[in-house]
Amino acid sequence: MTYIDRRSFLAAAGATAAYSMLKNADAEPVVGGNRHGPVVIASANGLRAVERAFDLIEQNTDPAAAVVEGVGIVEADPDDMSVGLGGLPNERGVVQLDSSVMHGPTHRAGSVAALENIVHPAQVALKVLQTTDHCMLVGRGALEFARANGFPEQNLLTDRARKVWLKWKRNLSPADDWLDDDQVDLDPADPGHPDEQHTMLDTPPPGWPAGVPYTTGTIHCSALTADGDIGSCTTTSGLSFKIPGRVGDSPIIGAGMYCDNAIGAAGATGRGEAVIESCGSFAVVDEMGRGLDPAEACIAVLKKIVDRSRRQKRLFENGKPVFNVRMYALRKDGAFGSASIFGGKNGTAFAVCTSEGARVEYGPSLYTR
Repeated sequence: MTYIDRRSFLAAAGATAAYSMLKNADAEPVVGGNRHGPVVIASANGLRAVERAFDLIEQNTDPAAAVVEGVGIVEADPDDMSVGLGGLPNERGVVQLDSSVMHGPTHRAGSVAALENIVHPAQVALKVLQTTDHCMLVGRGALEFARANGFPEQNLLTDRARKVWLKWKRNLSPADDWLDDDQVDLDPADPGHPDEQHTMLDTPPPGWPAGVPYTTGTIHCSALTADGDIGSCTTTSGLSFKIPGRVGDSPIIGAGMYCDNAIGAAGATGRGEAVIESCGSFAVVDEMGRGLDPAEACIAVLKKIVDRSRRQKRLFENGKPVFNVRMYALRKDGAFGSASIFGGKNGTAFAVCTSEGARVEYGPSLYTR
């Protein structure tokens, strides 16, 4: 694994030299260039979201409304176990959703946390922004607000996610009263037994039950219009099997999402607690305001997150973080970029849509797996 030293990084004389130092062996970081809007950027699971948001912006839709509708495609997808319907539940088997939205032109924000039974938390967060003088509603209050605004309720726990949750619950300890997989002698097609192979959504922490999907959840999406206005949104079902009531970075303005219409926007996916403790998205926008390009700003903040998390011994093993964070940045002039703590041989994937169309591109990482 390769780690980038921030002092060496910042000492690079120009952008070209800096990016040369940051690149993975097989991929050049994407910086986006000095183009103007419309531009929409999202996490890798947001390819359909960026395309939809871009189309809406070209129809003069407000950027905050456009990104909310874009991420709504993923929120409603039962096959995406990190967001909305079908998201992995908390430890009690209840799906609790978090989301935040920010509107650059007015610098207003809305968010909801620990929201149950509503497929589109981002839409509820936008309604908080549009119709109240609050920034955040949580739990029962957020649900009552959603009901008052006509959002339909439904059970968000799909059969697929329920089976994954039960598999996790059974395999927590061989000493509890739930039989581990290697102790079960019933037909594996039993309704309480997953009958499909699940792939890991994220790299699980040490000690995670074998074969159980793990996700830190989340889709982030930010947009820039041709007039230079910005909207930003992050939405998630959160950490797999979290303690009920746990809130990550996604609904927290300045952590999981932030925008400043004079500078740009940023968002995060990954280990929310680490992002919260470094005000990650605000910090990325602040670094762009100080003159760093988007990917440079992401790398600088990720380095701070790693350094600060190092003090928490549970977050490191063999000198490396046991968690991942991905940052996404979109600058006022249309330049964009992304970076992660851990990336594959091609870097870290993210979605973007410009006049050239929607596509997946790659940015740098601190470590290469």
